[in-house]
Amino acid sequence: MKQVDLIYRTAFAELAQRTFDAQFQADFPLMGRFVTVPVKGRNYWYFDLPTPGGKDKRSYVGPEDDADISARVKAHKEVKDDIRERRRLVGMLLRSGGMASPDRFAGEVTKALADAGLFRLRAVLIGSVAFSCYSGLLGVRLPNTAIQTGDADFAQDFAISAGVEDSLPPILEVLQSVDSTFRAVPHQADKAKVAAFINSVAYRVEFLTGNRGSDEHTGKPSPMPALGGASAENLRFLDYLIYEPVRTVLLHREGVSVHVPAPERYAVHKLIVASRRRSDGLGRAKRDKDLLQASLLCEALQTTKQGYLLADAYNEAWDRGPAWQDGIQFGLKMMPDTGKEALANALGVKSDEVGRV
Repeated sequence: MKQVDLIYRTAFAELAQRTFDAQFQADFPLMGRFVTVPVKGRNYWYFDLPTPGGKDKRSYVGPEDDADISARVKAHKEVKDDIRERRRLVGMLLRSGGMASPDRFAGEVTKALADAGLFRLRAVLIGSVAFSCYSGLLGVRLPNTAIQTGDADFAQDFAISAGVEDSLPPILEVLQSVDSTFRAVPHQADKAKVAAFINSVAYRVEFLTGNRGSDEHTGKPSPMPALGGASAENLRFLDYLIYEPVRTVLLHREGVSVHVPAPERYAVHKLIVASRRRSDGLGRAKRDKDLLQASLLCEALQTTKQGYLLADAYNEAWDRGPAWQDGIQFGLKMMPDTGKEALANALGVKSDEVGRV
């Protein structure tokens, strides 16, 4: 697997930093002020913005012990938005650096939700749109065939959604600012709840959350207080995927500051998800893409000398029990040989020994 030249990897890191700075400034105007609020023994930053009625509007910012966030709180008045320069950097990274970008519409949807505060409220971009971020994050060239998608998926932990005491504007209004044909899709298990939205060309935006309870919750929606009236589909294994996500930049327009799953967790999770796809044509196509993405990330992590992270993520999933092991073993049987070999190297075993108890 070919790595991106150092100059472009450095430029990507700079863009990610500047995009987060700019998003931070957009979320928190200079006329407001930051305050710390203790919640269950831990301090969190909140932002108080004066309103015409004389009462401050309070927004959630993040944990006080997040060094990146606290540094920006201190330097808030010094942050400057440099959209033109960031657009130049994005163009350079795509044209000359060989990095990946999402399709334009997926980028617009993600940007609208980011501007509305989705990632400030600690949601995570997942799926193939998130996969497009790993080219820059890991500094490798990834084929566009592994990135193409017809939907956008976002996840949030239920405890976070309930605990931040803040919310997005109505999700449907945010999406309709991108495309007026978006409509809510009532959930099959509970018509009063909505976890997905679709437009006139069947582009689907879906919200998900982890199901760590009994299987009876799988396939049912959970109300998510922070998601602007939207609920989220409960999915097994998702809590593993979105644990300790990483902050990076989506290469769209001037850059969109997002959270994505750690790439090693994304790779292992895709092995498991592949085992749960339907056996029809669409299910097989999705399974093939799952396994291709898992393979490419295993190769990328090994190429960039981060195989130890992959090994840790794999062992954590394996140790979660038989259902997890069955999913991993199923995925390994169909995983491309290059990815399986990279995973074996990360684990320090032979290829035919991966997936054994």
